[in-house]
Amino acid sequence: MKIEMKQLTVSPRTSRRGFTLVEMLLVVTIIGILAALVIPKIAGTGERARVTAAMADINGGIKSALGQYEVDNGFYPKTLQDLIQAPSNARNWHGPYFDPPKLPMDPWGNNYVYYFPGKHNPNSYDLLSVGPDNKEGTDDDIGNWSK
Repeated sequence: MKIEMKQLTVSPRTSRRGFTLVEMLLVVTIIGILAALVIPKIAGTGERARVTAAMADINGGIKSALGQYEVDNGFYPKTLQDLIQAPSNARNWHGPYFDPPKLPMDPWGNNYVYYFPGKHNPNSYDLLSVGPDNKEGTDDDIGNWSK
């Protein structure tokens, strides 16, 4: 009994695997088109998130701490630092009013600005973030009053 073995021959054309230049250019073009459509929609999201975070601090955590201080003492503090360290004129101080006892920073890394009595809220306080331009009194300020 004789077994014949055939030898397979592979042509050089079929043995190479990979992408042609045209295929690569097509993929790069498709990725470029998708990026051009998606990036502009995502670009403003980070800044909007920072504005929302500042508004949440102003109308949430800091407002709550100021309210608790006012309930305890019958008046608002002169500075935000009074929420962390007891001032001499606050007899019923039950702070610190933040946990951990540290004043929050705005999303741009600046201190929140506090005025008592307020310029915009004369019977209460003004609390604001100077926003991304780091300048008070500009259109990008975020405060606890209606514009």
